Amino acid sequence: MSEIINRVSQSKLVTFNLEDFYPQGNRILMDIKEWLFEGLILREKDFRAQLEDHDWSTYQDSFVALTCSTDAIIPGWAYMLISTKLQPYAKKVVIGDLEMLESSLYQSILENLDVSEFVDKPVIIKGCSNRPVPANAYLWATTKIQAVAKSVMYGEACSSVPLFKAK
Repeated sequence: MSEIINRVSQSKLVTFNLEDFYPQGNRILMDIKEWLFEGLILREKDFRAQLEDHDWSTYQDSFVALTCSTDAIIPGWAYMLISTKLQPYAKKVVIGDLEMLESSLYQSILENLDVSEFVDKPVIIKGCSNRPVPANAYLWATTKIQAVAKSVMYGEACSSVPLFKAK
């Protein structure tokens, strides 16, 4: 009988797992409808008073997504004002939902990613994760790695889908 050889472990294939870059910290969806008159009207004086009375320290080291779940028209300055209150505490603040927040976090991470270890190598972008990795993160990772890699695949080493091969 011939010896069983694990060709995957012997290959130069590099696995890139987006889950490894998942930023630690609480994710908080802050719905500002509670600070609006009848959930619909922003009265500046009342709004500012409620912001002053709010305990902003509860957002320490958190990632915050600002939203309004009603059909209220919120002026841009309102979100800006909230962000000034969150600035000393929150790690990041976005306008949108939690998916938008995750996308924003991953975009920042991937824009600053050093891809030098992938130069002229076959890279597989791992597909399964136990954490909420947004679909956009896979696109950004592919674009970034494709610029330097010999090839880019998606999935697992045993069953990958080829995406790109350098000419």
